[in-house]
Amino acid sequence: MTNSAAAQIATSAVSSIPRDDDGPVFREPWEAQAFAMALVLHERGLFTWTEWAATLADHIKRAQAAGDADLGVTYYRHWLATLETLVDHKGVTSTATLDRYRHAWDHAADRTPHGSPIILKPEDFPG
Repeated sequence: MTNSAAAQIATSAVSSIPRDDDGPVFREPWEAQAFAMALVLHERGLFTWTEWAATLADHIKRAQAAGDADLGVTYYRHWLATLETLVDHKGVTSTATLDRYRHAWDHAADRTPHGSPIILKPEDFPG
């Protein structure tokens, strides 16, 4: 299946995906990358789009209850949280591993000049 066909299926199955006439729209590159990761994991059978949509809706509902104004700028943050929840619940990885890599990424980003690629190094991971 092509990336375009997979994106069309996803936007049909998950009605909340921000889109225009050409398909999904993204404000920042990381949003497209998070979207692509979900497409690949769906294609590999990790979850159905129905399961994805329910988990995403739950994340959004809890965020709104906690004060998220839902102005559209946090949609892909919810998308990423959904991705993390499902890979944890499906046993692909653990929350602890996700936290470890998030910390390493933050550490690497802090030392990387703006505009340069972020490269994880062993020293980015806590002892």
